[in-house]
Amino acid sequence: MADTTYGSCCVDEVGASHIDADCVIHYGHTCLSPTSTLPAFFVFGKASINTSNCIENLSKHALTNGKPILVLYGLEYAHAIPHLREAVKVASSSYGSGSKLEINFADVMCSVITPSKDHKSLCGPAGGCTADESSCTVAGTRHTIGGLVWNIPDRKKMEEHLLFWIGSDNSAFANIVLTFNGCEIARYDATEERLLTDVSQPLKILKRRYYLVEKAKDANIIGVLVGTLGVAGYLHMIHQMKELITKAGKKAYTLVMGRPNPAKLANFPECDVFINVSCAQTALLDSKEFLAPVITPFEAMLAFGRGTQWTGAYVMEFRDLMSSSPVEGSDQTEEARFSFLKGGYVEDVAQQETENGEEEKEGALALANAAEKALQLHDRSLNPIVKGTAKSGAEYFVSRSYHGLEMQCNSSSPEPYAIGRSGKASGYDDEKSKQEIQ
Repeated sequence: MADTTYGSCCVDEVGASHIDADCVIHYGHTCLSPTSTLPAFFVFGKASINTSNCIENLSKHALTNGKPILVLYGLEYAHAIPHLREAVKVASSSYGSGSKLEINFADVMCSVITPSKDHKSLCGPAGGCTADESSCTVAGTRHTIGGLVWNIPDRKKMEEHLLFWIGSDNSAFANIVLTFNGCEIARYDATEERLLTDVSQPLKILKRRYYLVEKAKDANIIGVLVGTLGVAGYLHMIHQMKELITKAGKKAYTLVMGRPNPAKLANFPECDVFINVSCAQTALLDSKEFLAPVITPFEAMLAFGRGTQWTGAYVMEFRDLMSSSPVEGSDQTEEARFSFLKGGYVEDVAQQETENGEEEKEGALALANAAEKALQLHDRSLNPIVKGTAKSGAEYFVSRSYHGLEMQCNSSSPEPYAIGRSGKASGYDDEKSKQEIQ
């Protein structure tokens, strides 16, 4: 399957189901996300790397920094890790006992994934596979990201380690930078054979993500993008997002469109913000060219959960959000909040009108009532509803100034036609005749 339905790092179960496949063999870059229905076998590939040059840069940086180093890498360099381990032991012995190098390597979680029936039991990027014995025998806190697994001793924290990434500046590296934003990070580019210690550019993404969270708080209509149909637990996360949005008093629409792009999302101008439910390596979208911002499920919980604050921790895997305690939506009876974008206090939810104390009805009748209410609001108000103030798609579309070709339903007789101009744009026939008369 040359073209995937969604991200190329995920197993294309949709394409495999078209040919009734029993399993999928995935070649190349992968996020090792657990599958929903089909087992998957992974072939990571073998990218070339200069082992001696890598160890030289790693050893020098470890001696100058002094922190314990955790080596993370792209899965295409997993074949060279055993050689790097041996080279580190040789380099550590050559420096003597006075300067011992504390360097640990993460292990590849697995190369085979089997689907799990219980999505709540999934822990980490690949819940249906087993890790190597070296990562399971060490006691401590277990961490997983991007198909890698490692253990941190109980008395130590991740922030005390220096992360040494071997690979290119891709989505896998951005996932690590955002998830472990409190750690010092260095990147070794195996292609150019050089060490890069300045990774401040990826950290600037956090500032923009915080801005998008504040912008999402003022949204009324939210579109939930189905960014994957193969990662296990995606349906549970979609339902969790819709429940969170509903509790916050906002309107949610579920959209399935494959890979999102500005042209596709521009077809839904009524949505103030979009939530992309996908794997960790495709969840971040640079929404500068989009009509509305695109946020992650973690950012949606910060935006629509009342009383939640950003502590600096960032979660990319939506399965980690499923295991955490559910965030309660904002209460309509609570006081107004301060909007940093509007520069004043705003109410998240308008007081909904109820008749005779009856509860809001569900199903098709509720949709009909919402459309009828939108029409009444449009007729009574002289100023049409603008984007950002509409509470549903019906209100937004009714308030638009252009509704397409207007048919004259009062008169059944055809209108007389008018003959247009003919000729070339440089000189139409009627223009030539005027010039000849003059």
